[in-house]
Amino acid sequence: MEHFLFDQQSFIREQTLKLADSVSEELADQIPDGFRNSIRWNLGHIYVVWERHAFQYIGEPLEVPDGYRELFEYNTTPLTQPADIPVPSLEEIKGYLRAQPVRMKAILSDRLQEKIEPPYTTSAGMTLASPEQFLSFGLYHEGMHQSVIKLYQKLLTL
Repeated sequence: MEHFLFDQQSFIREQTLKLADSVSEELADQIPDGFRNSIRWNLGHIYVVWERHAFQYIGEPLEVPDGYRELFEYNTTPLTQPADIPVPSLEEIKGYLRAQPVRMKAILSDRLQEKIEPPYTTSAGMTLASPEQFLSFGLYHEGMHQSVIKLYQKLLTL
């Protein structure tokens, strides 16, 4: 039986991709006044964090392209990004975002209840101890970044 979290993740990812489709390359790199990240950063960040949360803590290989960690990991910002790392196009990021849920489902379907030792504590203080818990938390994380992308679109097109 398919786990409902994969259906929810697929739905949320489709919403993220629809948002990404509505953004131009130029708009993707603008940072609203008072903020530190861009729409491109948020999209890349969604991908990188899902990779880490879905695969790293159960010992599976991550598919993170060169430079993505330096550009999109937690606590990074385009304001201080390394000049020697090429910024990926929106199409490249969207390609990775499209493929990721299929890979997650294939690898995690039979492993959702595995215990992760030691458990992981997020920057917000939530403790995650199984792939199922990581997936559930990931839905919140991606939805939060969707809201940020929508906010940035409004602020940047006023």
